[in-house]
Amino acid sequence: MMFDTKTLPLITNVSRRNFLQGTAGVFVLAATLRSLPAHAEKPPQFAGEGMPNGLRDKPDIFLSIAEDGTVTYTCHRSEMGQGVRTGLTMIVADELEADWSKVKVAQAPGDEEKYGNQDTDGSRTTRHHFMTMRKVGAAARAMLEAAAAAQMGVPVSEVKASNHEVVHAKTGRKIGYGALAKAAATQPVPAEPRLKSPSEFRYMGKSDRQLVDGFDITTGKAIYGIDTRVDGMLYAVVARPPVYGGKVKSYEAAEAMKVPGVVKVVAIEGTPAPSEFWPVGGIGVVAKNTWAALKGREALKIEWEAGDNASYSSDAYRKQLEAAASQPGKVVRSDGDFEAGMAKAAKRVVASYYIPHLTQASMEAPAAVVQVKDGKCEAWGCVQSPQAARERLAKRLGLTDDKVTVHVTLLGGGFGRKSKPDFFVEAGLMSQAADGAPVKLIWTRDDDLQHSYYHTVSVERLEAGLDEKGKPIAWLHRSVAPSIGTTFAANVKTQIPIELGMGFVNTPFVLQNARFENPEAEAHTRIGWYRSVSNIPRGFAVQSFVAELAAAVGRDPKDYLLELIGPPRQINPYSIGDQWNHGEDPALYPIDTGRLRGVIEAAAKGIGWGRSMPKGHGLGIAGHYSFVSYIAVAAEVAINDKNELSIPKVDVAIDCGPRVAPERIRSQLEGAMIMGMSNSLYSEISFKNGAVEQTNFDGYLVSRMDIAPAEIVVHFVGGDDWNQPLGGVGEPGVPPVAPAIFNAIFAATGKRIRTLPLKDQLNSSA
Repeated sequence: MMFDTKTLPLITNVSRRNFLQGTAGVFVLAATLRSLPAHAEKPPQFAGEGMPNGLRDKPDIFLSIAEDGTVTYTCHRSEMGQGVRTGLTMIVADELEADWSKVKVAQAPGDEEKYGNQDTDGSRTTRHHFMTMRKVGAAARAMLEAAAAAQMGVPVSEVKASNHEVVHAKTGRKIGYGALAKAAATQPVPAEPRLKSPSEFRYMGKSDRQLVDGFDITTGKAIYGIDTRVDGMLYAVVARPPVYGGKVKSYEAAEAMKVPGVVKVVAIEGTPAPSEFWPVGGIGVVAKNTWAALKGREALKIEWEAGDNASYSSDAYRKQLEAAASQPGKVVRSDGDFEAGMAKAAKRVVASYYIPHLTQASMEAPAAVVQVKDGKCEAWGCVQSPQAARERLAKRLGLTDDKVTVHVTLLGGGFGRKSKPDFFVEAGLMSQAADGAPVKLIWTRDDDLQHSYYHTVSVERLEAGLDEKGKPIAWLHRSVAPSIGTTFAANVKTQIPIELGMGFVNTPFVLQNARFENPEAEAHTRIGWYRSVSNIPRGFAVQSFVAELAAAVGRDPKDYLLELIGPPRQINPYSIGDQWNHGEDPALYPIDTGRLRGVIEAAAKGIGWGRSMPKGHGLGIAGHYSFVSYIAVAAEVAINDKNELSIPKVDVAIDCGPRVAPERIRSQLEGAMIMGMSNSLYSEISFKNGAVEQTNFDGYLVSRMDIAPAEIVVHFVGGDDWNQPLGGVGEPGVPPVAPAIFNAIFAATGKRIRTLPLKDQLNSSA
């Protein structure tokens, strides 16, 4: 079936969280730059305008200049290592023509009414706020120039802002920003301020801006959620049901209360599935220190009622998924006539790929401090969605939103887990039970691994019919996985549009006869987003399968991949069934196969594709389109006589459009390579009798320093045209890593591996 955009429902840019449903002496910009359209029935809203609560364009919210010239930019997005506080500040400071040494950053609390959407996820902060923040800086610059011209008694056309001063060209007179602050605040805000040309950029596109938080992070001064201290603070941990949907049948707290330092044992009412972002329930222990809280939890005597998911076991469930993948499912895209194409095939290739549950396992586990007192709630913590924390706290504590303040700390990693504020609600309930004392709620690593919102388990089955020349004339892809939607609504058994549009229905190959099916799958645990989400299983399966087809017909896998992608062309995502397109306007963000080809060719060139390899060495390559960016990874692996794997080099190429902060992009991609290696080689969450088997990093393995590639080289492709829309960066690097590594393993050993993670499969006989 083809998809006619005229018949599609209204497309809105749905946040992951909601997809189912001036003072004296300070210069404050006090008017809007432009009026953004409200959520109307038509036309569809895309990008930031389409997000819940949209964008805010009042510069006084984001920018102020003090009399001493200090510029303060208020960042409303969460910093978790991706450099968002640096990148957004660079945009504003550049257009403002500010001296970088006189710019500082403040962190906004959670308040969507004031700041607009604050969900820091989806690799969209910079692309959504690039133009808005440019206009904020440019408007401030124009107002400073107008104030200076008035003081000098000259036409505004004769003055120009330059490095924190406004200069009169004819006389050389200069007035600093601080001295202009009061007067500038009275100037009207230009509706369409002049934006700099790229040749004028001082910060954007340059690699010499260090992280604004870098010094504090490297010297231990930075404050993360777990570092928060409040006077009179107590500490708490929670014993949670080991099985999702379970609850406390009975408990005894007497022994816990005997532990020195324990002050309170609190029962938490859970939320039946689907539990959304609410606590799953359990028994909390409040104490004067963390150790006492932990020992008190150990002393609790709890009898659990396991509930409906008590029989959930990964081995058995995998067989269920594989059985579902072997049968027809819901057709979500159909081109040509698959059966007719397969009937004509000279050769048929079939392969199934398995990807287990994964968890975010950020180095800083969830942590929050909450105080509920005198009808108000104040909270501090590492959260990607502060407004979600605010809303959930207000609802559970019986307060209105305006009585709740959520302060955002730095995040020691997030990867999607910290978008879910269940841990904030737990801390609020502990404070409420502790008579209004501030309570720090700590999740241990065990808690984090065993009670997460997990990346979905998946089976991806692909079939291809090849003609006499080895070209696919029939293509079938079945994707079977519990949906993220199950965390928010009951009876969700197939994947929702945002999942279908992650490397599945939007596969950009030249396929005359193709069918994409989505058989049903039920969830037995909380499913959440994890860095790159469903792009991980699709990238692994599709790019591995392409290499298998190439091997089946004796072709070079890179050349075969490029042939499948076909000639450079632009594809309307709606025309191939992707009704989401990462929330972006397909007119601005079509799928560009020329750009996908470009990154594959760049990665191949970087790794030296086609060179002669020593024994036990192999090269693999994979490309992927996600978060409206194009990524390719080429990897070299080395396997010794003991079947021990090392990775001498990885080349990654990205085309994400214009690059505001190149060094941050490079850092994100280097990190994505390491995280992708964890997914590929080690990481797995498995269930037995409904409970997670892994309890710490001895069971849930991640990449250590000794396995890191000897060299990671990042190649930037394109991005010279600043009129081109920006793409995402934080997430796209992960999906191509696993197929690149596994394709390289095949090249080195002849062994095809279709199950993540690798673990000891090199030593198996299969």
